[in-house]
Amino acid sequence: MSTTCAQGMRGAVRDRRRSEEEPMLDVSRSLVTGLTMAALAGITGTAGPVAPAGVTGAGVATVSPAVSPAVSPAVSPAVSAAPAAPTAPTVSAAPTASTVSAAPTASTGVAGAGRPGWRACAGQDVPAGMECATVEVPVDWARPEGPTISLQTARLPATEPARRIGSVLGVPGGPGARGIDDLKRVAGDLTELRRRFDIVAYDPRTTVWLERMPAACQEPAVTLSEPRDRGEYDALAAAMAKGFTTCRTADRTGLFAHLDSLSVARDMDALREALGEERLSFMANSYGGVASAAYARLFPRRIRAVYLDGVINQTRGFFDQMTMWLRPAERVFAGFTRWCAATPACALHGQDAGALWRELTADADREPIAVTTAGFGKAELTGWHLRSLGFPPDPGPGHSGWLAFADAVKRARGGDGSGFAEMIVGNMRVWAMPGVLAMTCADGRGYSGYAHMRQVGRQARKAGPNLGTVFFSGLGCTGWPLPVTNPARPLPVRGLPPMLGAGSVWGDQVWTESFTAMIPGSVTVAYDGPGHALYLMGKKCPIRYATAYLIDLTLPAPGTVCPAE
Repeated sequence: MSTTCAQGMRGAVRDRRRSEEEPMLDVSRSLVTGLTMAALAGITGTAGPVAPAGVTGAGVATVSPAVSPAVSPAVSPAVSAAPAAPTAPTVSAAPTASTVSAAPTASTGVAGAGRPGWRACAGQDVPAGMECATVEVPVDWARPEGPTISLQTARLPATEPARRIGSVLGVPGGPGARGIDDLKRVAGDLTELRRRFDIVAYDPRTTVWLERMPAACQEPAVTLSEPRDRGEYDALAAAMAKGFTTCRTADRTGLFAHLDSLSVARDMDALREALGEERLSFMANSYGGVASAAYARLFPRRIRAVYLDGVINQTRGFFDQMTMWLRPAERVFAGFTRWCAATPACALHGQDAGALWRELTADADREPIAVTTAGFGKAELTGWHLRSLGFPPDPGPGHSGWLAFADAVKRARGGDGSGFAEMIVGNMRVWAMPGVLAMTCADGRGYSGYAHMRQVGRQARKAGPNLGTVFFSGLGCTGWPLPVTNPARPLPVRGLPPMLGAGSVWGDQVWTESFTAMIPGSVTVAYDGPGHALYLMGKKCPIRYATAYLIDLTLPAPGTVCPAE
């Protein structure tokens, strides 16, 4: 998989219905990386944000915003403290489309708490027994009596109520991924866990934003490319700042300034309160690790257990994580070159595939490859674009991904970049959309300045001679006009229970292990194959360990490895 988040999922952007006044976007499952996992998850591919529905075109992978670097001192972000005692959320019985409401009244406001009025979920592909409700939370947690939003919530009640332990809340990735869709997808794999728990899912505030995002927020503010000097960097920052300002002005929800993971964590605690639980257990994947860390920071005593699957450790900074990801990514790239050397069907067979790739990217930096895309028109691909998003860490069924990559490299060496064009150009557009970037910039994803960008680029190229470069996922947050409310900083671990992590040795295990290593007694299980968010992929071995941990709080031995499935 591409980066680690990237590890796994290249999500395509799906069109959704639009209202007459403003487009209703639906973001496909986050791609996580920001590097090459399709950009993972932001991985070159699901710590990436879900793309708006209006973004279409062959090969457009929603890239979850790749993990970004630690906030630089230049930003001087103010970290707001958690409200002393968040008021209870309002819960509605029948789920409706996500909405933004004016200040609540005494009967419906955030202060008028109640238990969810669960009803049978409507729609397609609904697992038997799934119940739905909505929970109302403030747009701005610093103004609990102000405008509110409704979060769609679902649960699969415990099948052995007499032995019920409590609730497990899923924390989806993206940002922008829908937790309820995740639950529908994995319900059949969690039957053992469901014996003892209500399994609860929700669609975070980022999904409300994606549904209501103004058209102005979907317009790329720039054509992303690596700034070659300070002047180009400053021009990028100015263009992005203008795009952010336009987007914020068009926003009628108030959410633009409140999409940070601290706000998401407070929503999660509102769900806990609505469920009537003193403590919650969690299953987090991909970018959901950022919200999980924020929750652990704000509410450490309200956590019973946490299973972390392919999560990014934002407390160390996004750039730290992306540079760390380059180590397994380079091992996977070396595996590709060995496979190609042994496979006559590989278009580069009989040649040094690694050397040809490095030559191609160097040549494209000197003379970009002109391309014409079906979805986005004409563009140019530089070596930076190719290193950022060209290589697919996941070989694919029958090595189809690597076969296509080798063929694309061969053609690009002759001036035909069509094998890379749609996916790269589409992703670069998504990563320049102010509305998509607003979901992660306040978590400290951007560079602090030109010198910082250059420093990160040098470190990345040293760590990854084939794939290392200035991380594109941080460029879009250049020009972010608001404080970074959730900057990277150490996580206080006192009071936190031991946690269980899982991740692919092909990518995101290094991220997850860097998270669990902070908390004494925690363990990360290594999955010996490609993948990202393993429980969402139905991988039985990680699910078995997660189930045992969540039920009995028992952890596997350090160094435990799950074979590829």
